[in-house]
Amino acid sequence: MQIGGAAFNGPIDCLARTVRNEGIRGLYKGMASPLAGCAAVNSLLFWAYSYGKFVQAGSLDATPTLGQIAVAGAGAGIVNSILASPVELIKVRLQVQNSSSIAVGTTLYRGPVHMARYLARQFGIRGIMWGLWATVAREIPAYAAFYTGFEFTKRKLAQILAGGDSSKLGAIPLMCSGSVGGVCYWTACYPLDVIKSRVQNATAPPRGAGYIARAAKDIMREQGIKGFFRGYTPSVVRSIPAAAVTFATYELVMRALNDSK
Repeated sequence: MQIGGAAFNGPIDCLARTVRNEGIRGLYKGMASPLAGCAAVNSLLFWAYSYGKFVQAGSLDATPTLGQIAVAGAGAGIVNSILASPVELIKVRLQVQNSSSIAVGTTLYRGPVHMARYLARQFGIRGIMWGLWATVAREIPAYAAFYTGFEFTKRKLAQILAGGDSSKLGAIPLMCSGSVGGVCYWTACYPLDVIKSRVQNATAPPRGAGYIARAAKDIMREQGIKGFFRGYTPSVVRSIPAAAVTFATYELVMRALNDSK
């Protein structure tokens, strides 16, 4: 929807035409890249976030303010971009390579490894880190909102359900808190994510510091303000179960590790 949104009447039309033209497998294009990289990406992300909280609060036992949570999340987003950028570059380009709305020349990528080798051979390190600064621009507000939304909701639920002690919350309240964090993530960064996708689907890696602004101007000129929100609904719908599971797993695993010490 972000890249070829003008060709579709909406998410349902996009879904139906993808299945009709490419089969069920078309819904899973680009899956191998995030599947292989998600463990490393999330490990780096949550480590940087935890470290950021510790540095600001000064103690593992101190409760950081929501402002400190936001700063730690933004910092984690910057660090996370180092891995997230190449993972998403490969995912996004594989997802659209059979779409009539995007020109990819004569190259048909057989998978993530083939694409990574091709981009490295053609463009060097720029080909692998294609769109890094666009990813950084997205990750800063995204993860500031992600963690702040989660912590705010978790603390409110702890007051209602656990006498203010969030360590006593079960999986369901943690999943609810995570869902809020996921919605906050996309709401805070979605136009920047559209810009990133457009940059990473260009015919060559961008040059110069102004490429993010140029991409934004192109989207505005071609599609208007609506162009910055194409695909927002399915992204938010996806984020609800994804962030719910991510945060609940993180919290419960950390509790288990702390209890085992």
